[in-house]
Amino acid sequence: MFAKLKGLLDSVDVDSAVIDVQGVGYLVQASRTTLSRLGNPGNAVSVLIDTHVREDRIALYAFATLAERDWFRQLITVQGVGPKAALAILSVLPPDALATALAAGDAKA
Repeated sequence: MFAKLKGLLDSVDVDSAVIDVQGVGYLVQASRTTLSRLGNPGNAVSVLIDTHVREDRIALYAFATLAERDWFRQLITVQGVGPKAALAILSVLPPDALATALAAGDAKA
């Protein structure tokens, strides 16, 4: 399994990026928070990875922080919350705000 990627940012899309690691481009899905921290193409980047292997594909999910990756792993254990929904949640609420909202029972957040 992949746990970390370190290389050059090749490109960024709305919900993904390509990271070039010694000539191999890895497509990673990520929250807007993580994508915004990567900067511009050509930048040296390092991201934590959560790897999901399915019958039809291998998906890599990238995170700028350990806290974001840990929350992603927690969120996908909730029934009805898959990786895309977890990334959408983390795009709106960073880990500290998510923890605060859950502790306060803030359903609107």
